[in-house]
Amino acid sequence: QVQLVESGGGLVQAGGSLRLSCETSGRTFSSYCLGWFRQAPGKEREFVAAISWSASVKYYADSVKGRFTISRDNAKNTVYLQMNSLKPEDTAVYYCAADVTTGLNSVNIKDSFYDYWGQGTQVTISS
Repeated sequence: QVQLVESGGGLVQAGGSLRLSCETSGRTFSSYCLGWFRQAPGKEREFVAAISWSASVKYYADSVKGRFTISRDNAKNTVYLQMNSLKPEDTAVYYCAADVTTGLNSVNIKDSFYDYWGQGTQVTISS
């Protein structure tokens, strides 16, 4: 079992920044891939970013590439999502997820591959 708790969401103006954190517990943190997804009102959940267990592989959705950065601190069992140059269309509930079965230096962008999910944190960007 893996437990994930997101934090860091909030309300910011367009162009601003936020850093989301996801603290995990349970299974050995360094042994799984972690991803961030988001879901806006009335829309399906979409992939945002993912990082492999070793942090050697990172992948981003085109919509956030160059603005968001995913990182992980295995000593703190925490994954981060630094979000810069935020836009109103980034408004969504952001979820952290753990994929405990994918290979060591691989990531997945499909939510169906992720085994555990956090409760989500709301991010609202005002124009």
